[in-house]
Amino acid sequence: MRLTPAGLLMRGRTLPVEIGRGGLSVNKREGDGATPIAALQIMGMRYRADRMAAPQPWATPIGPRDLWCDASDHPAYNQQVRAPFGPGHEVLRRADPLYDIILLTSWNYPQAEAGKGSAIFLHQRRRAGYPTAGCLAFRRDHLIWLARTVQQGETLLIPPLACYPQIRTAKQRDKA
Repeated sequence: MRLTPAGLLMRGRTLPVEIGRGGLSVNKREGDGATPIAALQIMGMRYRADRMAAPQPWATPIGPRDLWCDASDHPAYNQQVRAPFGPGHEVLRRADPLYDIILLTSWNYPQAEAGKGSAIFLHQRRRAGYPTAGCLAFRRDHLIWLARTVQQGETLLIPPLACYPQIRTAKQRDKA
């Protein structure tokens, strides 16, 4: 799998994709809205068993108390946790369909470095042209195809592409 100017290229298909509102970044940080430039592995898959069948045998259901910790100062940073949970987190079992399927990536996972960014998932998009908080988002039918096709451990390459706005590096910001 590889991000291209036309979308995500996989198995001869190009799927339109939305990236983070902060563009692509070589210096991904928590809360910057950027999608990391990196070679990532697909580490796991979560899905809403109350809304669909498992896309693959290795997919695990999202339960009503499942959350994802985004509090960079917490020991469970960038890990799945369960409610009740006080520190910053994302609810995985959402009312909308965005997280009906989530492909987990290896960005800062499973061994997280504080502040380097969390919850870089592949998931359903809100609508065409609507950016994410750093994830890659797809049309529902494309995401279902992707979830049924991808192999656990498969590599997702996100190269530095001039067609996507990029966040300047810290050195470039200091020079400006």
